Amino acid sequence: QVQLVESGGGLVQFGGSLRLSCSASGSILSINTMNWYRQAPGKQRDLVAKITSWGTTNYADSVKGRFTISRDNAKNTVYLQMNSLEPEDTAVYYCNAHIQTYEGSNIYTRAYWGQGTQVTVSS
Repeated sequence: QVQLVESGGGLVQFGGSLRLSCSASGSILSINTMNWYRQAPGKQRDLVAKITSWGTTNYADSVKGRFTISRDNAKNTVYLQMNSLEPEDTAVYYCNAHIQTYEGSNIYTRAYWGQGTQVTVSS
């Protein structure tokens, strides 16, 4: 069974920084793309940043230049460094990863989600 566990959320003032972490554990063969999403109250869940297994990154326009996604493949962990935070960044942040597992004689690739971590930016 695979689990994603996030940490690093909290309350920060306008212009401050936070670093989110998400670690995958379980019977993992490999991890493909790792992503961070966020969901503000009453809004849909949106993609914030993604990183491939090769390290190629993409960002939502709203966070470009302020957020940096990175990963440590040896630790099955993805990070999101968030700088120059704004009240509009307030949301629950979710980690998502496409993970290959070996079950019986088959290999499966599934999308897994973390439980979410709250980020609140005060003005």
